[in-house]
Amino acid sequence: MNTPQSDNNKIVLAYSGGLDTSIIIPWLAERGWEVHCYAGDVGQGAGELEGLEEKAAATGAASCKVGDLREEFVTDTIWPALRALAVYEGKYLLGTSLARPILAKGQVEYAREVGAAAVAHGCTGKGNDQVRFELVYQAFGPDLQIVAPWRDWEITSREDAIAYAEAKQIPITATREKIYSRDRNLWHISHEGGAIEDPKNPPPADAWMLTCDPMQAPDAGAEVTIGFESGIPVSMDGQRVDPVSLVERLNAVAGAHGVGRADILENRLVGMKSRGLYETPAGTVLYEALGQLRALCMERETLRLAEELGPQYARLAYYGQWYHPAREALDAFFQTAMAPVTGTATVRLWKGTATAISVEGPGSLYSDDLASFTMGAGYDPKHSEGFVRLFGLPGAVERKARGFAIGSAPAPEPATTR
Repeated sequence: MNTPQSDNNKIVLAYSGGLDTSIIIPWLAERGWEVHCYAGDVGQGAGELEGLEEKAAATGAASCKVGDLREEFVTDTIWPALRALAVYEGKYLLGTSLARPILAKGQVEYAREVGAAAVAHGCTGKGNDQVRFELVYQAFGPDLQIVAPWRDWEITSREDAIAYAEAKQIPITATREKIYSRDRNLWHISHEGGAIEDPKNPPPADAWMLTCDPMQAPDAGAEVTIGFESGIPVSMDGQRVDPVSLVERLNAVAGAHGVGRADILENRLVGMKSRGLYETPAGTVLYEALGQLRALCMERETLRLAEELGPQYARLAYYGQWYHPAREALDAFFQTAMAPVTGTATVRLWKGTATAISVEGPGSLYSDDLASFTMGAGYDPKHSEGFVRLFGLPGAVERKARGFAIGSAPAPEPATTR
């Protein structure tokens, strides 16, 4: 249903000022809605947020609120996902996935503030974001009517959307020649659409924005040291930094060395494969640093379990289930497991690569006495003989039973019945 279902015709639109949400305002108004816009600042940059209230009003919105969600975005979603070292399908650091729960929650809060009966979003019927937004609506505003224009209107492509905007005299930045769809926040920027959609096309050089071409990066490289407390970043190069500033500074430093690019073919939640270019400079460095520190401080079996649960955490975040009890239960595990992961890691940045080169911390489980090739008092090599025999016992018994021992007679062939 895309029209008001009661006398209350107020609706709050998740608004970015981009092509899709700009044309949704007049489309909703034509169907009887009083449109209020909510834009969450998750670090898109001043260029995207500047004049947003005026633009929304000029397009027909009754109000527009821009909420500063940057610190909440970092501390409530980015840091927990980082602590879990959550990566979707081995490459995606969840930049868009982590922002959506915070944006949708802020939108529901604004709907309560203006007394709206409905919420709307500009997500397409093919994407993951429709799920991410609507699961949050279900969690925090189950009474609100949901309007998703891309599932109802006759617009079927970005070219159609541009034509609609031109007909309604709505100012937009997208063009038919350069038609990338971008999503930017503190953690990353994604690029989709246009020539990017075809996997056989190399990444267009004009798509990248946060990172320089690794081939053009400085020859000298650079090093950056990150301090962590229980798996959470707290400092950069020995200076304690607030969460937002740490990500911003690290983005600038790593991006200047071409660090953080990814060309990803991912499996969307709704079933198809899609291709996107992602830039996550700060995230790439932090994952490398924390991974090395975790290896230093976490006990073996706990580490193995963390390695298994990290991808599950990533899937829940990617699928929009941030407020799901399973994700919250996994978060409790990682909060406990990462408690001793405190210390610093130094990462070398060089022509698109980020490599941890040193790590230390009070929670270190590394023992020079045990690890050294020099036999120390903490390890008696005589004990290893019995250990090796017992460890290999199941395999040895199996091979003996099957007649596989070297020099033994081959096992008899099974009897056949004619």
